[in-house]
Amino acid sequence: MDRIVTAQAISGTGALRIGGEFLAKFVPGTIHVPKPTWVTHHQIFANSGLKVAEYPYYNPQGRNFDFTGMLKHLNTLSQGSLVLLHVAAHNPTGVDPTLDQWKQIAEVMQSKKLIPFFDTAYQGFASGDLEKDAFPVRHFLAKGFQMIVAQSYAKNMGLYGERVGALHIVCHNAKTAEKVLSQVKLVIRPMYSSPPVHGALIVHKILSNPDYFSRWKQELSAVSNRIIEVRGILRKELEGLGTPGTWEHITNQIGMFSYTGLNEKICETLINKYHVYMLKNGRISLTGINKKNVRYLAESMNKAINENK
Repeated sequence: MDRIVTAQAISGTGALRIGGEFLAKFVPGTIHVPKPTWVTHHQIFANSGLKVAEYPYYNPQGRNFDFTGMLKHLNTLSQGSLVLLHVAAHNPTGVDPTLDQWKQIAEVMQSKKLIPFFDTAYQGFASGDLEKDAFPVRHFLAKGFQMIVAQSYAKNMGLYGERVGALHIVCHNAKTAEKVLSQVKLVIRPMYSSPPVHGALIVHKILSNPDYFSRWKQELSAVSNRIIEVRGILRKELEGLGTPGTWEHITNQIGMFSYTGLNEKICETLINKYHVYMLKNGRISLTGINKKNVRYLAESMNKAINENK
């Protein structure tokens, strides 16, 4: 589409920074981010020149999405306000809106004339389906939004070291897009001039070759299905041990991470006594769990919870 501006970035982090600086220059104000969000979002946007505020996203009591709280907050925002949205596999909670909830979020944002800033760091890692994980962006595009999308290939293509990403800005028309591209270049030039080419060539080769593209999608599906599988095993082990609490949130959440609901004391016990290393807010990475260690993890969680009653 001729109204979309695309610039290669230094992974998703670089795309966020370019987008933030562009917005600070032309749409100065506050960007509203989920509470919680990836901790670096705050630093990126603050250093870009934007103010940062939070909107309700995660309900600690139910360990689920605070849909009502988010919509209520969006309805208080003034026209032209910026809203950061995680496309799929929300980091750090693993809690995503349903497709119907995404549609309602789009309706509210359109009625309030808000500007979406999508961060898509885990496309394919949520459901294993690239198209399904991209639904929010495609839906907002179909609704006619002008918006920004920061895209990373670091995770879904295993290109962490190559730092491959892209910034997309959807404009009103081609004439505006031409002007926006010129301004984006002015942001990039004094920041890092140009990104390295090697990783981008790998991405291009995969996306432009039907056979490679098909094989990549199969591998993405296998990776995401493994994560979904260990979620199910971990929940089954915890419930089988009679671990205090409810554990359906482990399988309701999605993507690489899980907010387990464990408090700081329990996490410290797991770290110091059982050598299960995790963040003290209870977030774990599912990628470190496999069929050989999941039983030990469940047993350790069960013991730590009972020891800190």
